[in-house]
Amino acid sequence: MKSLHRPDLYTWSCFNPTRNIDFNGFAWIRPEGNILIDPVALSNHDWNHLESLGGVVWIVLTNSDHLRSAKEIANQTYAKIAAPLAEKENFPIPCDRWLTDGEELVPGLKVIELQGSKTPGELALLLEETTLITGDLVRSPSAGSLTILPDNKLLNREQAIASVRSLAELTKVQAVLVGDGWSVFRDGRERLQELVATL
Repeated sequence: MKSLHRPDLYTWSCFNPTRNIDFNGFAWIRPEGNILIDPVALSNHDWNHLESLGGVVWIVLTNSDHLRSAKEIANQTYAKIAAPLAEKENFPIPCDRWLTDGEELVPGLKVIELQGSKTPGELALLLEETTLITGDLVRSPSAGSLTILPDNKLLNREQAIASVRSLAELTKVQAVLVGDGWSVFRDGRERLQELVATL
C-alpha cells in the first residue's frame, strides 16, 4: 500500500482498462482498529503490509457499485461491513451497520449522505474535518481537477449538484481522496469550488 498525505492513511489501486482509470481503496490506520474504504483487491504485498499494520476491523462501502473486494476481505479478516442506509433494502451483501448523514462510524470519521448520484444515499466520508473521501459522484479522471459522474449515470442531476455544493462548503478540507481516478492532496476545498463553478 502507498503512503498518503497523513502517516495514518494508505491507498492501493487496480487499473480499469475499460474506463482508463484507477479504482482506489483506502486504509485508515488507528490504534482502535483499522478501517478500509471501498477496498479493491489486495496483492500479496498489500495483504502483508495491512497485516503488519494491524489488519482491519471495519470496511466502509460508499455505495453498492463499490463492493469491489469487500466481501472477500471481510471473510478473511472477520471485519465488519458498513454501507449506506438508503440502500439497505437492496444491498447485495450482508452488512453489520447502516450509515446515514451526520453519523460517525468511529470518532473522527463523519458520514455525509449524497443525493442524486447513481445509487441512493451514496456516502462521502470526512476524516477529522480535513480529508474528504468520495465514492462515485466526485471523481478525477485527469490529475489536478475534480469532476462528477456523467449526466446519464445520475439519478438526479440537480440533487447531485446540490450535494457537491455542500461538499465545497466544508471549510477545512485539504485533501480529496477519490474512489475513481486521481486524488487531490492540497487545496481540496479550492478544487471542489472549481468543480462547482463548472456545473
